[in-house]
Amino acid sequence: MTDKKLNKRQEVILLNIEFGKTYAMAEIAKFFVERNKTSLATLRRDLKELSNIGFLEQGGKLKNTTYKITTLGMLLNPINAHDYGAIEVDKRKAYPTYNFSLFEEMPKNIFSEKEIQKLNESTELFIHKSKGASKTIQKKELERFVIELSWKSSKIEGNTYTLLDTELLLKEGIEAKGHTKNEAIMILNHKKAFDYVLSSRDKYLKPNVRLVEDIHRLMVDGLDVSFGLRSRAVGITGTKYMPLSIPTQIHEALIDLCHAIERVETPYEKALIALLGISYIQPFEDGNKRTARLFADAILLAYSCAPLSYRNVDEVNYRESILVFYEKNSVVPICNIVVQQYIFSCENYLKF
Repeated sequence: MTDKKLNKRQEVILLNIEFGKTYAMAEIAKFFVERNKTSLATLRRDLKELSNIGFLEQGGKLKNTTYKITTLGMLLNPINAHDYGAIEVDKRKAYPTYNFSLFEEMPKNIFSEKEIQKLNESTELFIHKSKGASKTIQKKELERFVIELSWKSSKIEGNTYTLLDTELLLKEGIEAKGHTKNEAIMILNHKKAFDYVLSSRDKYLKPNVRLVEDIHRLMVDGLDVSFGLRSRAVGITGTKYMPLSIPTQIHEALIDLCHAIERVETPYEKALIALLGISYIQPFEDGNKRTARLFADAILLAYSCAPLSYRNVDEVNYRESILVFYEKNSVVPICNIVVQQYIFSCENYLKF
């Protein structure tokens, strides 16, 4: 991932160039020179810089020069998730269908060198402060983590249990009054799924489709949701993006995702791709984002890293960041969340 900071004009260029389309220089100039009062020389310089760092692909020569956004340019497009989400659905310049090249062309490095350094330092802190912890302390830490993960991951999906409600449910089996049975099941399923990935962590050094399905089965048990890959189309509220609907394509997409996870270099990037990939493919009838979060944690645990509880994540920001990935394939907003949440986990939990 490049550490180069783009200027505002370059950000606007990337935001307005749609994936899969080739633009003549005259088309781009019409928007930026005529409407935004940018000089042609400045626009050419911005386009050259974006091409040099691999965000745009340049074709043709002189008056016939063309540009199109690359997969790298999509992935590292620094979109403001909140501003993007505020645009009316039908006015967004979204890529509405599944991007088949996305996981095949995923670069080996996604986080910047500074981010990797900070993540590694956080891991060292996590391991160091966990040394010498007794089994009793480890057990309490595990219990606390599972409570906070189950509460927040469920809350992201609209569950109305409070943190205290969740603690009573998981520790004493007491369901909160005024809540549905399904809300309690959703929380209890998080604990079952996390217990499973914790006991099977080594398997996730080499993730495969079956392991993803195992997590999903535990996450939706008792919720009247079918197991296995879905066999029909699904829509997602609030977005123009439509996931794949053909079962064989969904299965192939999951295989491509697992290959991409293996190809990226660090555990943090592997977890990031797992989190985004399952959310994007939407392979199941329901419970996809919950499965994605547990899948990412399973990979972090496999590499002796801290799992994410998402305890202090802003749910709206999280959903807006996933939306940006759906429609623009930009990982930047969710990268920021993952870095923040990983540092938080390393500072607030002990290894168990």
